[in-house]
Amino acid sequence: MNSSSTLLSIFILTSSWSVAQDTATDSSIFGKPHPDAPNEIRDYQQLIGTCNCQSYSRNPDKSWAEPVDMTWTFKYIMDGMAVQDETIKEDGKHSGSIRQFHPDSARWYVHYYSSAAPTASLATWEGGMENDEIILYRPQKAPNGMDGFYKIRFHDINDSGFKWVGAWVSPDERFVYETWKIDCKR
Repeated sequence: MNSSSTLLSIFILTSSWSVAQDTATDSSIFGKPHPDAPNEIRDYQQLIGTCNCQSYSRNPDKSWAEPVDMTWTFKYIMDGMAVQDETIKEDGKHSGSIRQFHPDSARWYVHYYSSAAPTASLATWEGGMENDEIILYRPQKAPNGMDGFYKIRFHDINDSGFKWVGAWVSPDERFVYETWKIDCKR
């Protein structure tokens, strides 16, 4: 085999390999939606990637604490059928979640885990896209025993970043008490 036919063979093999790598799991380090995934997998499309964020939580006196720097990374997992996120915080309290859309209930199920509070059973929020926001709920009693929910809200989502708010809300949502907020920029 001469050198030109060897180069042609290498080119053909490389081209074939490159085309074969363009699957739901190999498009980038953040993955891509699987072609057979429910359309809702794209609800998180603008969050995919890594953002630099500031996390704010409440002090015991109800004032806002100084912000904690963090990165928040979202990526497609399970061959593009789910979304995983991970936070790396300057204070060492890291967390993440696995997000799966269930077509039968038309809801997202979000399973949360944290290095600060390992648990045998993961906390789960559920919800979905409402207008241009992602809204998720988990039943939670208030400190006084009143029924309610912990509501998570992704909003102001755009190519430059997003905002996130966690709040305890009464069942009718007339009472809202924000306990945590995060501002993220690309």
